[in-house]
Amino acid sequence: MIASRRLAAAMSSLALVAGGMVSAAVITAAPALADHCDPAGHPAQGPPSQGGGALAAPIDPRRTVTPRNTASPRNTGAPRDQGVQQDPADPRDPGDRQRPADPQDPRDRQEPGDPANTGDPQDPGNPRNPGSPQNPGDPQNPGDPRDPGRPEGRPSESGQPGDGRRARPTGSPSPSATQDDDCADLGPFVTDFVDIRGVQPGGDLLAGLTSGSRGTFVSRCGTNGNRHNNPDNFIVAPGVSNGAHHLHDYVGNLSTDAFSTDQSLAAAGTTCRFGDRSTYFWPVLRNRKVDANLGDPDGNVGQVLRPRQAIMQFRGNAAGRVSEMPRFLRMITGDAKAATNGGANARAAWTCTGFTDRVTTKYPLCPRGSLVVRVLDFPSCWDGRNTDSANHRTHVVFPGQGGGCPQGTRAIPQLRMILTYSVPQGPSYALDAFPEQLHNPVTDHADFANVMPDRLMSFVVGCVNRGRRC
Repeated sequence: MIASRRLAAAMSSLALVAGGMVSAAVITAAPALADHCDPAGHPAQGPPSQGGGALAAPIDPRRTVTPRNTASPRNTGAPRDQGVQQDPADPRDPGDRQRPADPQDPRDRQEPGDPANTGDPQDPGNPRNPGSPQNPGDPQNPGDPRDPGRPEGRPSESGQPGDGRRARPTGSPSPSATQDDDCADLGPFVTDFVDIRGVQPGGDLLAGLTSGSRGTFVSRCGTNGNRHNNPDNFIVAPGVSNGAHHLHDYVGNLSTDAFSTDQSLAAAGTTCRFGDRSTYFWPVLRNRKVDANLGDPDGNVGQVLRPRQAIMQFRGNAAGRVSEMPRFLRMITGDAKAATNGGANARAAWTCTGFTDRVTTKYPLCPRGSLVVRVLDFPSCWDGRNTDSANHRTHVVFPGQGGGCPQGTRAIPQLRMILTYSVPQGPSYALDAFPEQLHNPVTDHADFANVMPDRLMSFVVGCVNRGRRC
């Protein structure tokens, strides 16, 4: 009898040890399922904030969790649609002029017959019409070409190696990671979202300039209907595959990847009109309700949402005329690591169609029938000499408070990206991001390299300085 009891106790101990090992394996190695990463599924984190969304406080580097498996090699064989280079049209043809871009005006949708947008309807609908609901089941891009591998050394957005640690913003709730909650430390959180109707109104974000050079030019490039995606960034991490650790959407140049050069970009095809071979790219937005890209080592899980509308607009300067930007000028806007770096370089601006007088740095929760809008403004005061700089910022800076450029710089056309999305209802979508940024919306950012023909750039400057809408 005593021997039986001792045997039973030993077996129980072994079961406990084995159970602990299984639990540990589940916590550290289980793939992150997108539907488990839906912020709405974590009610313990509290209801959405009704404020405008201040910039996130720096993350406490002491709070870390074990990074996910990094051993999977990246698939470098993803197809690239090189297309046939479009013949440049005459930009002086008045039939090609466009009105100012307004994602709420159905006249501004890209034409179905546009070769850059075949089969890609972009009518966001009437934002006030309750009969035009957001479609949570819209499979906008079920094919995600990204293979979740990454090299051992994690380059940062500035091109420097990072330590890959994860942490939580100081103002966020801190649910405990358990075997039943693979995404407790993945983000985003319910507190990263805000009902747009609770944001304080201000000036219209998309209003045009009322002084200086007031014209605009829109380079119509489609919405990445050819699914040109990769996790590279040839500006900040040249020659490094998966250097961004998050997937980018591209429009314009068809060849852009980690190994792009001025020469390769100039020789490639484009999705833009008038032979604009510039490259425009930004981190994708994902539907976190859908299980896709499972097991991604950087935590970028969910179904990629392609924009319903993507407007590449060049604007003027409030203080005066603009001059031509040089070919192969490279620029970035925003800070992909703003959640840990602070808000000095952050430029995130989120809103909803029909509510563009309300701007937030949080993910907006839009009323049914209204679409999510990301607005990404680039710097526009060039030093007159360099097409890039060590930090990719000092050669082109933002205008001052009155719109004038700092001494020693000159105004060039300002690129503004306006990206409009249909997203699932509720706090259930997120940006791709570096893993330690926890998908914080303040990390929104974008990149651009100018590969316009000189004649087209001259036409852009003429439109802007003469107050025309092209």
